[in-house]
Amino acid sequence: MSKIGVISDTHDMIRDEVVEILKGCDYIIHGGDICNQAILQRLESIAPLYVVRGNNDFGKWAKPLKERLRFEIDGLSFYMVHDRDSLPYHLDGIDIIIYGHSHKYSCEMINNVLWLNPGSCGRRRFFLDISMAILETSDGGYRVMKQVFDD
Repeated sequence: MSKIGVISDTHDMIRDEVVEILKGCDYIIHGGDICNQAILQRLESIAPLYVVRGNNDFGKWAKPLKERLRFEIDGLSFYMVHDRDSLPYHLDGIDIIIYGHSHKYSCEMINNVLWLNPGSCGRRRFFLDISMAILETSDGGYRVMKQVFDD
């Protein structure tokens, strides 16, 4: 059983309330647009981190970041990209797809696969909620909880 903090589109900002939630997590997943190596290092100091490069992540620090990432946590198979439109057409054996880019929270089941966009927990953009997700795994299953923050 694991508690996973799922964030994206922090855009050079990590809120104190987000950090407090992440401190209670076993893993952190970041869907890209970090925009700053210091943010990446801070997240890495909290918990094991899975991260992809977003369209605003550039420079020497961001070059090693992958654009697509496949990994497993607690027997669940994850696939992550920043922009949903850049997903491969066929993804076999995936339980959960994580993406960002739109800054809009979305959590839906499509063909028995969870598609999760945690939204953005950086600065408010486009009048959308400031949000992230917590994913709790248990016995091969999972539960998703949306977290919304005030400005």
